[in-house]
Amino acid sequence: MNIKLYALTGTDRNRPFSPHVWKVKLALAHKGLPYEVEAVGFTQIPKLEGGATKTVPVLRDGERLVIDSFAIALHLDEAYPDRPSLFKGEAGRALARFVEAWSQTTLHPAVTRIALLDIHDMLDAEDRRYFRESREARFGMPLETVAAARADEIRTFAGKLEPLRHMLKVQPFIGGDAPLFADYIVFGALQWLRITSRADVLAADDPVSLWFERCLDLHGGVGRSVRAA
Repeated sequence: MNIKLYALTGTDRNRPFSPHVWKVKLALAHKGLPYEVEAVGFTQIPKLEGGATKTVPVLRDGERLVIDSFAIALHLDEAYPDRPSLFKGEAGRALARFVEAWSQTTLHPAVTRIALLDIHDMLDAEDRRYFRESREARFGMPLETVAAARADEIRTFAGKLEPLRHMLKVQPFIGGDAPLFADYIVFGALQWLRITSRADVLAADDPVSLWFERCLDLHGGVGRSVRAA
């Protein structure tokens, strides 16, 4: 077994921050699979594996190259069926698809506006130039203008998690009594914020905070292997 995960970092190569990489790190831990991490910056990604991708995560599993966090999770369940399942069947895969859509359309835009300048400042000079140029082209405005909404996003962020908060009244994880890949999807978004920004978005006694703390402790505390910002 020879598994390599390419993970996005800033100047500090020991602080991967991509939400999609964290989904995969938790998925690999869930399956109990050993792996090595190769840290890369933004401008290194197009050079990986012969130019196979412009984004991470990328997983090299022996002869198999898998791109995209959801595709990686599917691959891990198919390639290692004797290890704990990430989905527990078709219904779990469908649930995870919905959770991913919700996270990427609701949580990710908010985290971006909160942490945008923090992420920029975590990068080395070459990656900073790339990040500023690519994000300003995407948003059609300077990073500072996008980040002007930061205070409003911090104030309203907890409300975006109400569906999860309501669900946690009856079960400890999205997956039920134990976590599944759907949990790791939302965890990835909050871990992204935890590592990149010092913004205080949730009260300590918020049910979502308590769920996040449980997720940080999973699989020997892999989520705590990188300290908060």
